[in-house]
Amino acid sequence: MKKILLTLCCIALLAACQKVVVEQAKPVEPPKQTELVVGTLYGPQIYFTSGQGDSGYDYEMAERFANYLGLELKMQPFANISELYTAMKNGEIDIIAAGLGDTPARREQFRVGPPLYRVNQVLVYRQGTPVPKSIDKLKGEITVITDSSFVDTLTELQKSNPDLVWNQEKDKDAEELLTMIAAGDIPYTIADSTSLDINRRFMPELREGLVLKQKQPVVWLLPPNNSDKLMSELLAFWHIEKRSGTLAHLNEKYFAHVKRFDYVDTRAFIRAIDNKLPKYQATFEKYAGDIDWRKLAATAYQESHWNPNARSPTGVRGLMMLTLPTAKQVGIKNRLDPYQSIQGGAKYLNSMLERLPESIPASQRMWFALASYNIGLGHVEDARKLAQAQGLNPSAWRDVKSVLPLLQKRKYYKKTRYGYARGNEAVHYVDSIRRYYDTLVWIDNQNMLLELRNKPLQTAEIQEKVVDLQAPQEPLLDASPEIN
Repeated sequence: MKKILLTLCCIALLAACQKVVVEQAKPVEPPKQTELVVGTLYGPQIYFTSGQGDSGYDYEMAERFANYLGLELKMQPFANISELYTAMKNGEIDIIAAGLGDTPARREQFRVGPPLYRVNQVLVYRQGTPVPKSIDKLKGEITVITDSSFVDTLTELQKSNPDLVWNQEKDKDAEELLTMIAAGDIPYTIADSTSLDINRRFMPELREGLVLKQKQPVVWLLPPNNSDKLMSELLAFWHIEKRSGTLAHLNEKYFAHVKRFDYVDTRAFIRAIDNKLPKYQATFEKYAGDIDWRKLAATAYQESHWNPNARSPTGVRGLMMLTLPTAKQVGIKNRLDPYQSIQGGAKYLNSMLERLPESIPASQRMWFALASYNIGLGHVEDARKLAQAQGLNPSAWRDVKSVLPLLQKRKYYKKTRYGYARGNEAVHYVDSIRRYYDTLVWIDNQNMLLELRNKPLQTAEIQEKVVDLQAPQEPLLDASPEIN
């Protein structure tokens, strides 16, 4: 018995001397990020969807940033700025990319990215009302969006103008307020200069008043905590895109051509859409080929204001203003026959598209083709060579349009193959067509939306179509804000 007890004691002592092995739980790694979730607002210069896919300045930059990070992009639109803020604070989104200005209030809540472009904050009123002379002598209140940078601007102005008051709308967006101005429902609002320029194409009654803030940077917002790595990656990405010309290209695409506004011309064009276009629309659609018929119609309006008997001193005639040699080339016998003219113009414009160098990207080929329609393919090729000689991109419309006016200066055109050309006129020609096209798309979508809303019963598919049509359409115009 003593031996057994002794043996048990020895075993107990040996066991006590052994190291206790505690199984360590393996650290749980956070799930690998697979997508970049970007919070945004709908807007023509921000983000929108259409039959041609997603677009918008912020969308295109976000898509490039997601590609840079090797992630899938998820654009998450919200109803208003307040919801965006809440989503960011709750960790539901990684970035806010919604055309928001850099303000002290936002810097207190979030981290601010580098500037994408700059805008002026302007007072907006309706055509026909007295021009506002000063902020403290307005005949009516200003209405702005809750949580917008305009609230910060008004708060600052109130310090020197104690009687200044304003209304805040939480459930409306910038475009809705501009629509209310155009309809005369409210007297004043504040808008970014880019937003006003874009919307005047559809609402020419809008007028720009006092500039309340100049060159405010438009930025992205990041979470205030745990975003060091994301901010570092965003800064590196921004420098790459700025040096490569992406920022300048997007400025040209979304803002450049809208700066040139003519109230009388815009009103006349909208009237012509009602009075003249219905007679020729089916023919534009029939002969457009691979071209959006509305671009062909916009070209015809620029050429003749849809007047089949138009004539110029240089001998071009008809709805599409064809020269006699061009008419023969495309097989047109009677230039004054509007239907033959449209057929010939469409054939000639499509041939311009086909003859352009393959290096010109699909998104910009139409602008090169239109310039060629106006002054000839040879002169456009001269401008491309001039652009290349100056270290610019000969396949980027933004760069070529900057040198086209040089074809009017002997110092430059004497070195070209085809000589003198009114390059400045070609730039204006393309810009005008782009504005007319934007207006046609907008009105077309408004008509479709009205038709869908008037249907007695709406299926889920129709309701989805209504949502798509309510989103603004892609701006295809020109006037670059300053980039630092």
